[in-house]
Amino acid sequence: MSIVRGRLTQEESRAAALDAARDLLIEAGPQAVTLKAVAARIGRTHANLLHHFGTAAGLQGALARMIAERVTLEIGRAVELARQGQADPREIVDRTFDAFAREGAGALAAWMMLSGNRDALNPVLDAIHGLVDQLREGHEDRPIRAVTLWLVLAALGDSLLGAPMAEALGLERGTARELATRQLLAETGLGAI
Repeated sequence: MSIVRGRLTQEESRAAALDAARDLLIEAGPQAVTLKAVAARIGRTHANLLHHFGTAAGLQGALARMIAERVTLEIGRAVELARQGQADPREIVDRTFDAFAREGAGALAAWMMLSGNRDALNPVLDAIHGLVDQLREGHEDRPIRAVTLWLVLAALGDSLLGAPMAEALGLERGTARELATRQLLAETGLGAI
């Protein structure tokens, strides 16, 4: 439990709330990310969080934006390192799958879609679109958009159903990542992404 003490700037208070929201998301799932729960986690009031985010949907949207920015930054770094021959393309797959699983982006995206809060996904979609635009610069001949589509969909599906599906099929848990890595190499040609 992370209690924030003392007087914080608005920016620090907002950041502490988002970190607590992310922790709740990972620990207990998206339904646990409420203004009341986040306020309790950081020792603030519900009114304080209303001031920063306006509504629970505002908090969820800000959380989605934060996760999307962190995730796309990490994936972008992995792609650039792979292009320079300094990283295995598997790192791209692992960072993408981890973003949706360990970072909570998969559960958050699914919950937003199922609860009808699709607008809150815009920061995630915008961040991915921005990353694709950045990665395409100077590499317009490569299938970056298509690869991004299937990789994100595979990572999202794996974050939601990967463990039980692999178990039901008698496969190792990392099988989806292995398949995604093979597909990435086949689509892009030995790290030429």
